[in-house]
Amino acid sequence: MPIKPKIVKIAAKFYTNKIKKWSSKPVETQKKVLHNLILQAKNTAFGKEHHFETIQSYQDFKQNIPLRDYEGLKPYINSIVEGKSDILWKGKPLYFAKTSGTTSGAKYIPISKESMPHHIQSARDSLMSYIHETGNTSIFSGKMIFLQGSPVLQEKNGIQLGRLSGIVAHYIPFYAKQNRMPSWETNCIEDWETKINEIVKETLPKNMSLISGIPPWLQNYFELLIKKSGKKTISEIFPNFSLLATGGVNFEPYRTRFKELIGKDIDLIETYPASEGFIAYQDTQTEEGLLLQLNHGIFYEFIPVEEYFDENPTRLSIEDVELYQDYAVVLNTNAGLWGYLIGDTVQFVNKNPYRIIVTGRVKHFISAFGEHVIGHEVEHAMKESLKKHHAQINEFTVAPQVNPSSGLPYHEWFIEFEKEPENLAAFALDIDKELRKKNVYYDDLITSKMLREAIITKVKKDSFNSYMKSVGKLGGQNKIPRLSNDRKIANLLSKFIINH
Repeated sequence: MPIKPKIVKIAAKFYTNKIKKWSSKPVETQKKVLHNLILQAKNTAFGKEHHFETIQSYQDFKQNIPLRDYEGLKPYINSIVEGKSDILWKGKPLYFAKTSGTTSGAKYIPISKESMPHHIQSARDSLMSYIHETGNTSIFSGKMIFLQGSPVLQEKNGIQLGRLSGIVAHYIPFYAKQNRMPSWETNCIEDWETKINEIVKETLPKNMSLISGIPPWLQNYFELLIKKSGKKTISEIFPNFSLLATGGVNFEPYRTRFKELIGKDIDLIETYPASEGFIAYQDTQTEEGLLLQLNHGIFYEFIPVEEYFDENPTRLSIEDVELYQDYAVVLNTNAGLWGYLIGDTVQFVNKNPYRIIVTGRVKHFISAFGEHVIGHEVEHAMKESLKKHHAQINEFTVAPQVNPSSGLPYHEWFIEFEKEPENLAAFALDIDKELRKKNVYYDDLITSKMLREAIITKVKKDSFNSYMKSVGKLGGQNKIPRLSNDRKIANLLSKFIINH
């Protein structure tokens, strides 16, 4: 039986009012979160080691708790994995979210009974904020699909282990269960290609109203739907499809292609979930940025990105951040992550309330020549150039070419086009111009003839899917790095180059 629109609107108003209460008192809210975190963890092994009982202020906190990445916290996490209690957080975690590590192999991110509800509440609140603002309750009249990892969990010393999206699948709220797709059996399929084909079979005859997932895999799903149905657009297949929810990567490079695939403008909710915590979501259709979750068991700190690799970088609470500056995110959570460098960079675009945009990954950059080009700079350059040349892409990544066979070094853009620009040389120049506007160091290198302008290398259709499959990361929440400071991805993509 469908949920009545009136009930949905009442619930949306209730939750939106709760959000406004804490978001209107951001500094006070974060101080309370910090106090509660210290109080609840003071008797843990970590709390005793770092003298939590002496912490009275944020200044004390910074003096007692050093910054660490996963490697820094790994000895504590290893103790938890071995089955020990009261290490980073009281008791044992409910789950480990397993993620891919670059230097550490698999990472085991603890999720506690206190932190788990916030993953679910934030997803709910993003939907409720949308409904309260737009009045659109029709999403509950059709089916909803969440493209996610398998919900089949393993066990490690009494603690359930799986991908975050698979863990979350066990907590689907009652109002979404009756309309949720795909079936449990299909969702449990591990192989992505098999799974996506089964999802297409299941959903083609259905009345889909809400579709959610990370952009590259949504694009894969949409293209398969169109191919199998013989229709031209998703809106022909699903006439009542009215809301797209995405997360994991910046949606902007995909926007033009999605509009073509869907066949109409559609409302969008962008989210910023991570295994470490649900950090932010888009709470309005009319303002830029994602609402930072200040009341959900996470105390946030921010480091100016240019100081990230310094021995003693500046650590700021939200009280001291500035608009439109790049910051690396530091998390302190009610799952026991302390001074944790998650590796993401953000900018604040609003402080009333605090809204952010995700600008990239600290480890995803190009600085082979001292330019330190970061994610949002290449995404901006791509977005503006696609718009100007009426082109469309499926995916792209950028790598430095330090030792070309002839001429000056350059940045090489590997692009899988859906619709090529008429003039590829002009397109490459415009990408370069836009990047030079964003990054003065890159501009100086071009001007001083240390680098030549960007080179576009076209790759074949499905090249990036093939690459992801070759490294065992096809499907789920995995995504292509936008840029690398080496040629590892570039070398693997070289077999897909179009040589004309």
